Amino acid sequence: MVTIILLRHGETAYNANGNQYCGRTDIALTAKGIGQAKRMRHLLEGYRFDAVCCSPLMRARQTAEIASEAVHDLQLDNRLMEIDFGLWEGKPASEFIDEDPQTWENWLQSPEDYAAGKIGETGRQVIDRVKSFYDDILERYDGKTVLIVGHNGINRLFLAYQLGMPLANYRRIVQENAALTLFTMDKGAGFSLLKLNA
Repeated sequence: MVTIILLRHGETAYNANGNQYCGRTDIALTAKGIGQAKRMRHLLEGYRFDAVCCSPLMRARQTAEIASEAVHDLQLDNRLMEIDFGLWEGKPASEFIDEDPQTWENWLQSPEDYAAGKIGETGRQVIDRVKSFYDDILERYDGKTVLIVGHNGINRLFLAYQLGMPLANYRRIVQENAALTLFTMDKGAGFSLLKLNA
């Protein structure tokens, strides 16, 4: 069994500015986001990590470095990058829904089959790459505790998938900036969610 402490990165300017969709745009944390990561470091003081993994995007790396105090031991993995949002990148939902309501509706109803932002990733593609990452973690860190810092979209899709929910329901799972989710993964017993959005 592996114990996973999963974080979403701290606040960015895109989060603060009307929640613009930020997939692959590589932006830093705001001052508030840095403060959120520092708060998380205090919450994590009782945990011992056998590994710290994160998305290579700056906002996740900064959060991981601050929250874990591990600058040199970070394991960057491209499979933890945020969803490729295609034509939605950098825009608030209100703007891109007005531009192309059908693409949004397709994503809401069946994200596994339709690409985000028309030319981005499908939910199935996201699940395939994120599941590949977690399968590797389970093989490498059985009996250990791993801190993982990722992104809102991929974290929620993966949780929905592991909980047996239709992927269309992933938006019902809330993960705030620098919020903690705790779960275990076991080759026999499977997935158990212990804390969400702490």
